[in-house]
Amino acid sequence: MSKANSGTDTGARTDAAETGTAAEREQERVDHAAGERLSTAPREERPETEAESTAGVPAMGVVGWVRWFWRQLTSMRVALILLFLLSLGAIPGSLIPQTSVDDLKVQNFKDQHTTLSPVYEKFQLFDVYSSVWFSAIYILLFVSLIGCIVPRTGQFVGQLRSRPPGAPRRLTRLPAYTTWRTEAEPEQVREAALGVLGKRRFRAHVAGDAVAAEKGYLREAGNLVFHIALIVMLVAFAAGQLFKSEGGKLVVEGDGFANTLTQYDDFKSGSLYDSDSLAPFSFVLDDFVGTYEESGPQRGTPRTFEARVKYTEGADGPERKGVIRVNEPLVVDGTKVYLIAHGYAPVVTVRDAKGKVVSRSSVPLLPIDNNITSTGAIKVMDGYRDKNGAKTQLGFKAFFVPTFAGHGKGQMFSQFPGAEFPVLALSAYRGSLGVDSGLPQNVYQLDTSKMKEFKNEDGELLKKMLRPGEKLDLSDGEGSITFEGIEEWASFQISQQPGNGWALGGAIAAIAGLAGSLFIQRRRVWVRAVRGADGVTVVEMAGLGRSESAKLPEELGDLAAALITTAPVAPESPDAPEKPDAPEKPDANEAGSRPVHPAEAPAEGAEK
Repeated sequence: MSKANSGTDTGARTDAAETGTAAEREQERVDHAAGERLSTAPREERPETEAESTAGVPAMGVVGWVRWFWRQLTSMRVALILLFLLSLGAIPGSLIPQTSVDDLKVQNFKDQHTTLSPVYEKFQLFDVYSSVWFSAIYILLFVSLIGCIVPRTGQFVGQLRSRPPGAPRRLTRLPAYTTWRTEAEPEQVREAALGVLGKRRFRAHVAGDAVAAEKGYLREAGNLVFHIALIVMLVAFAAGQLFKSEGGKLVVEGDGFANTLTQYDDFKSGSLYDSDSLAPFSFVLDDFVGTYEESGPQRGTPRTFEARVKYTEGADGPERKGVIRVNEPLVVDGTKVYLIAHGYAPVVTVRDAKGKVVSRSSVPLLPIDNNITSTGAIKVMDGYRDKNGAKTQLGFKAFFVPTFAGHGKGQMFSQFPGAEFPVLALSAYRGSLGVDSGLPQNVYQLDTSKMKEFKNEDGELLKKMLRPGEKLDLSDGEGSITFEGIEEWASFQISQQPGNGWALGGAIAAIAGLAGSLFIQRRRVWVRAVRGADGVTVVEMAGLGRSESAKLPEELGDLAAALITTAPVAPESPDAPEKPDAPEKPDANEAGSRPVHPAEAPAEGAEK
């Protein structure tokens, strides 16, 4: 042990520790308070003693209960519980079909699960994100975070404006400690310590006979940024749900779309969305380009999948060209146009009994597998007359494969998604399509309940597989339908969600704040320099962190090494007493730290 710890000063500290007077214990409490408050986190309430709990304390009134409830709601423990409940609540929203996403899937689920559906409806599991219970968790978490952040922000600002506290009386009690003697003057040592700590970005000042410094404020700043970012994300998600709009549109090559409500095939919006705020733009699908892997184990995998469009922003803006790919939407005035699906639209021409063209159109069919085997319906609602001149309606069930294996080579399913050998299979009906009933009808399905079949020579349903250029003659000379060729269609999702940018910014800020709160350590360092009884300056350095870390003793050792260059270790006096053969038993009150000479181990901290 160095002379700094065997002289009068050390002996005085030992004698004072052994007395254990009331004044000494009070001083120790003050010293401990100087370093214990390194966080803005709220303190736990001190539990009442048995005497206090049995005392005649009046019962809490309404105000007392409100205060108690507010303290519980704004505690970090409750905030974490609410965040966990919010995560649990989102699980059924991911596993169960949602009305806000797809009404058809919800209806199919109800038809297939007649027992579970009433239970799910009772607990609003088909509308999780707008349910009462999910909204309650959401709002409580929002209030809890605000109630937690506001007081902590005030405390943190107060800490930033205040200076680091003065040095505790007994630095030897701190977890990282070192000491040495130097011939430099105490004032020079303190001045040098200010310079060393300032270069290491410590906030430092002289307090009495010591320099007090603090570092790591970004830890608490990171905590606050993380919680504020959570609030930003909650607000962004809420705004996105309330003000969003989302619709779908299927467009055949050569056709276009204008962003008006009547142009959508389906449209959904938030409860506060105003349809008048639809961004004015339009586009035309010039061409859809899709190429596929033609051989190997990945045969049929898309290689090129893009829609080439011409779009106009505003009512009379200039026409521009654009390409829409998967995950590369067209962005027009804050609205994003996504490419989500692709298929084929056979071009068919229908003629009546006199050979007059009744209808010529491209009819989109819906894919049912990855090779774009497609089904649908061809409907002729107006213009057709039978051989007797009577008006009637025609309907054809359609089944299309872009690459047919050929007769005698398996069932009629597509072998490849590219249109290498297209075949269209049709079956013919006549009568009422049911479109005049006033009820909504699926354009891709044919309701034959009020229709009669066209019969072939064997008295069976008239049907035929057609290649491009071939036709199906209706029975009794009632007309024909010709498969002219194929065009392609693309399905687009047009969405406007104003909170996406804020949500992304909040997520990035939350990650940065969490990283700062996890990897930055809040710590304080004190450097005391006083003249000893023999006229030689005694330097003490100690550090205290918010949590135990091996980096604190290392950092203290680096600071000590830097300070030694200005305040070098004084040579030992020949009159100094010899070191004892065995170390003295440390004081019980000072267990957990011991002074270390920097020449021996300047970076060593105390062992607990």
